Amino acid sequence: MARRKTTNPLATYWNSIPAYLRNRYFVTLLLFLVLMIFVDRHDVGTQFRLHSTVNRLEADLERYDRLTAEAEAEKLHMEMNRERFARENYYMQQDDEDVFIIVDK
Repeated sequence: MARRKTTNPLATYWNSIPAYLRNRYFVTLLLFLVLMIFVDRHDVGTQFRLHSTVNRLEADLERYDRLTAEAEAEKLHMEMNRERFARENYYMQQDDEDVFIIVDK
């Protein structure tokens, strides 16, 4: 009985790849890189989103620090000039005076 030699199409394709690309260490490294870059829980896309979130939160922190400083300065100014603040914002007046509101256009 004569055996007919069967050729595996995958084997011919595998043998057409250069030897250094068929190296098991290269294939393992390539699979590891694909896993770490695209599949892992901490992949490149996730790291980019986290980095942009951190930058946005730091910008928000700076903005809130600035707003807090402005509010504290306004509070200090208001405490120094309570009477003026009450007259301008709440239209308070003494018994013997008239208040005229001038609006700039």
